[in-house]
Amino acid sequence: MSPDSVPNAPKGTGPAGRRLWRSILGRWELDEHEMVLLRELVRVVDRLDELHALVARDGLMVDGPGGLDRVHPAAVEARQLAIVEARLVAALRLPEERQGRRQRRVGVRGVYSLADARMAR
Repeated sequence: MSPDSVPNAPKGTGPAGRRLWRSILGRWELDEHEMVLLRELVRVVDRLDELHALVARDGLMVDGPGGLDRVHPAAVEARQLAIVEARLVAALRLPEERQGRRQRRVGVRGVYSLADARMAR
């Protein structure tokens, strides 16, 4: 898909999400089920930007109950969203173009053989 024919990003998408949207749809044509993943991915990217801005403003540690410092809740949420982001990117299964190598299409933890299972006992 040419950069001129890329559909608009979902309404409310922030700058980082729009850049990601354009960079992916400018290079690959996605099926509808992949578009669902991409729409969620741009939302996650934008949310991560917002959470990082909150942590930058308030600091990593904030006052907690009893006057004890605790990790900023936005940092905790950002860590969880980073995992979601990685899983969405993996689920999109976009081909790698580095040095002509193709993306490995295996499960999250890889493939285990029966021999590996026997050795673990």
